[in-house]
Amino acid sequence: FAIALGGTDWWHTNPVGHFFNSVHLWSVELFMAFLVIHLWGKFWMAAWRGRRALTWITGVVAFVAAIMECFTGYLSQQNLDSQWIATNGKDAFNAAGIGAFFNLMNFGQMLLWHVVLIPIVLVALVGAHVLMVRIRGVSHPLESAMPRFEYTKPRTWLGTASERRAARAADAAPWRGPTRRYDILKEGTIAGLVALVLTVGLAGVLSSPDVPPVTVQSWAKVAPADFLGTAASELNGTSLTATYGPPYNTNGTPQSEGFAPANWFGVTQPVDPAQSFVLSPLAATAPTNRALTAALAAYNAAPAALQNKWATNYANVVTKVKFVGGVPVIPPANDGPVPVMLASELSLARSGAIDTDLLAQRQFYGTDYTRPLLFMEDGQYYSNLAADMNLTGDQWGVMNETGSYPGQPWLWLYQLWYHVPGWRNSANVDLIAIYMTGLATLLLLLVPFIPGLRDIPRWIPVHRLIWRTPEAPPSRPAPPEGTPPAPRPQDHPAPSGQA
Repeated sequence: FAIALGGTDWWHTNPVGHFFNSVHLWSVELFMAFLVIHLWGKFWMAAWRGRRALTWITGVVAFVAAIMECFTGYLSQQNLDSQWIATNGKDAFNAAGIGAFFNLMNFGQMLLWHVVLIPIVLVALVGAHVLMVRIRGVSHPLESAMPRFEYTKPRTWLGTASERRAARAADAAPWRGPTRRYDILKEGTIAGLVALVLTVGLAGVLSSPDVPPVTVQSWAKVAPADFLGTAASELNGTSLTATYGPPYNTNGTPQSEGFAPANWFGVTQPVDPAQSFVLSPLAATAPTNRALTAALAAYNAAPAALQNKWATNYANVVTKVKFVGGVPVIPPANDGPVPVMLASELSLARSGAIDTDLLAQRQFYGTDYTRPLLFMEDGQYYSNLAADMNLTGDQWGVMNETGSYPGQPWLWLYQLWYHVPGWRNSANVDLIAIYMTGLATLLLLLVPFIPGLRDIPRWIPVHRLIWRTPEAPPSRPAPPEGTPPAPRPQDHPAPSGQA
């Protein structure tokens, strides 16, 4: 709410806004840490037992929604980290066909998903999860559902079918074992205060990262040779964007594992790199520059094969470019009007006009940064800058944050597949990562129904760290002679823990 009061960018320019942005960062880090602890705690407690499978499922779905909420939040930062996450993450989303309608490089779309759509879903899921806990109750201590199980026996017991049925019935029955009084208001207040102190303290002491975003203007000023070479690759159709394929064009081959999901929706965000990144910006300024007007006229009048030859010849010699008074000087080559065109393109980029033009190709209040980000991604400067900050894929970059700040460790499962031998060099690695992450999420969701997987908590007794063994009840004096015998003890001995 505090961030919303100042608008969508005041945390970059106002110290108060930056403080609230820091509070937001650290609250998210704590939120996800506590959520992961809760999820794994419930896994080792086998908390789906006793007709609580729906409780587990709503919790897992809420966890996935929380990850998407955090992911769209990182995309909404409007800094270098959000730029890099957007341009890299879009490859996986595009390969899966999702990028056709969920554009990571559209800041406005991601912000609205972050502050409106996903929170509504997340609140509904959490409400359903809490409701299921109230209806089904909390899970019983694990040993309490094991018939004839002695706490000192090795933990290899699975039991017969009838014993497993008895265990399920015991799990679903109301708890009759020892309990401990729990004041939820008191505990909740203490937990809330601890989280508040930690969040505000970390925000005040450590602040939050905010490396300024890269622009076409900063790129052209810092690495003009790289800019010129990239512009030439847009003209001759050899750049990454020019050969990408759906959802931008039909020039590339989509990633495929059995089938190519990107082909389902086709071209939904058409981008012609030569026209969008070079020719249109030049045409807009040509009326004020006679030399550029003549160069564009000669280029447009030439056949496509000759245009491509000029651009390719220029790209071959631009690596030897020298700058005299800021003006590029290229060795002689059969490159026609291209040197004049790209010298003007460089001047426009340095002035900030290219940034403006690429956004002006959208609506006046445009928030879609697809074109400028694709243009910058085609060059080397952008990726080299990310590598210097440990943000690239081979550096587990999707989990990192600029500077010495914690990033997104909850994305480790998705990032993992990019480092598996045999897959990391595959042309379809983004699609593989999506498939494997989806499969792992499905397995987590269906844990209550998968034999073997659901039995892991019984084999590995981590739950003993969660449920503590209750104190033995005080011994009773022996009954006087003639007293009738006491009833037989229950088949289920006292549990090893407390509810």
